[in-house]
Amino acid sequence: MAKPKAKTKTKTKTKTRARPKAKPPSSEVPHITLSTLRRPPGSHRARIRKGRGPGSGIGKTAGRGGKGQTARAGGQTRPGFEGGQMPLIRRIPKRGFTNPFKQPAQVVNVRHLGQLADGLEVTPETLFGAGLVRRPDRPIKLLGMGDVERKFSVKGVTVSASARSKIEQAGGTIAS
Repeated sequence: MAKPKAKTKTKTKTKTRARPKAKPPSSEVPHITLSTLRRPPGSHRARIRKGRGPGSGIGKTAGRGGKGQTARAGGQTRPGFEGGQMPLIRRIPKRGFTNPFKQPAQVVNVRHLGQLADGLEVTPETLFGAGLVRRPDRPIKLLGMGDVERKFSVKGVTVSASARSKIEQAGGTIAS
C-alpha cells in the first residue's frame, strides 16, 4: 500500500507596507538646557569586555591569539626592536656629527621688505612685528630674491651678497 505524499507548504510573499513619511522639521528651535543635552546617536560605543567566557565571543584568549610574548600582559616590544637581530640603526655605518643645538636661519627675501613702513630700520624686532619671522631671538638672513624699491638701514640681520648689492644700489645701508 502506497503512502500518500506529504503536502509541501508554499511560502506566500507578504507585501511590505509603505512607511509613513517623516514629519517635516518644526520651525521652532527646542529649548536646550544641560538636562536636555544628549550625545549624537552613534557617537559612543559600549566598551568591549574581553575574556569574560565563551559566550561573549571574545573570551578565553581575549583576541590575543595563542601563546607567546604578545599573549602576555605587557608583552610588547619597543619600536625598532627586530627580535634580537642587530637593529638597522646599528648595522649602517656612522659618519660625521650633527650639532643638536644648531639653529637654522630664518629666511626673508628682500621683496618682502616692501611690507615694512617707509623709513623703518630693519631689525629682528621689526621683522617679527611685520610677521616675516617667527622668532626674533633666532638667526635671520636676508636673501636677494626680488627687487628693492626703497632704501633701508639693516641692523642685526645677516645679509647675503646679492641682497647686500640690491640694498646698497637702492641707497640703503647695512650695519655689521
